[in-house]
Amino acid sequence: MKKTFLLLIGLLTLLSCSQEEPKAIESVISPSGDNSSLPRLVTSTSGDVYLSWVEKGSNKSSELLYARLTNDNWSAPKSVAKGNNWFVNWADFPSLMVNNEQMAAHWLQKSDQGTYDYDVRVSFSNNSGETWNESIVPHKDGIPAEHGFVSMLPMEDGKTFITWLDGRNTKGGGHDEGGHSGSGAMTLRAGIFDRDGSTINEWELDDRICDCCQTGAAMTDQGPVVVYRDRSESEIRDMSIVRLVGDSWTEPMPLAIELWEMPGCPVNGPAIAARGNNVASAWFTAKGGFAQVKIAFSTDAGASFGSASVVSEGITNGRVGITYLGNGTVAVSWMDSKDDLALVMVANYDEQGTLLKKMQVAQTSASRASGFPVITSRGNEVFMAWTETAEITKVKTAKINL
Repeated sequence: MKKTFLLLIGLLTLLSCSQEEPKAIESVISPSGDNSSLPRLVTSTSGDVYLSWVEKGSNKSSELLYARLTNDNWSAPKSVAKGNNWFVNWADFPSLMVNNEQMAAHWLQKSDQGTYDYDVRVSFSNNSGETWNESIVPHKDGIPAEHGFVSMLPMEDGKTFITWLDGRNTKGGGHDEGGHSGSGAMTLRAGIFDRDGSTINEWELDDRICDCCQTGAAMTDQGPVVVYRDRSESEIRDMSIVRLVGDSWTEPMPLAIELWEMPGCPVNGPAIAARGNNVASAWFTAKGGFAQVKIAFSTDAGASFGSASVVSEGITNGRVGITYLGNGTVAVSWMDSKDDLALVMVANYDEQGTLLKKMQVAQTSASRASGFPVITSRGNEVFMAWTETAEITKVKTAKINL
């Protein structure tokens, strides 16, 4: 009887262990090599997760690589492009778009001798990345000036939506102490391109915006929406949104009226995600010198947003990311500061802005070299990538079970 009892207890213990919930944070071995940084994560239209990153070579060349996640393991890296004339920047870094067999990747490439003279370069693949077409320049101004901070979205019929910061009007002389370049303002532009990179449409979306903050773009059931840091004549740098409705873009609308007056660019742009006509956006602000990360939600494809919720404040560095989960909740990522360290954070919110869970994923340097943590989702799983800074920088990845 005693032996039977002990066997029963052992069996129950074994069953209990096998039914344990997965760990909140599970490390996924990164496919990147040494001297890797600038990760991006994207979920394809078919639900596959891809990671892209940049590796620096011994001859000062840069190479853009990517890998696909299969059964929580990354595939062997594949190369998109490489060069020794790229403009490689901690905040303005390459990206990948995957639309079934159609893929697009972008990077920045020097166009002239000036420090900030560089173009956006985009290459397309029509066979799942086996071969890549010769890169094109999506902006057609031909002016050696700043162009960057790209966001790309898949569209129907193999088309790709691309938005970027365009400095064609800023050319006129260097950067001043406030971070402004030239005599004109930085603009926000966008275009739609076919599978071979030919321009179908191109627009100027805003004629005066912040010089070097990331853009964010998402596809709603009504069409693409773009968020960015605006810039008024009086140096108010709040977040704005524009939407493609039919064949026309709406006038810029503030996400939230915060009236943050800032003489120079904070290099800290917004992020946005959409699920149907539900939209969520996160951003950084520091009005009065008090740092905050905020999140707000829309149920009408970005036409209006509810009151913002504070995600983190006081100790935050911003550098936000956002993604929708399969259950309709949202994951947002950002960095907090602790002494000389940056804490890589993630939180889960419902669409009423209620916090469901918050956790620290990793820690890294608070320097620019640590870049921006990035996230994407597959169902209810969240995948995160960030740059670990030490003697050798390396991209790290993890799965987060929220």
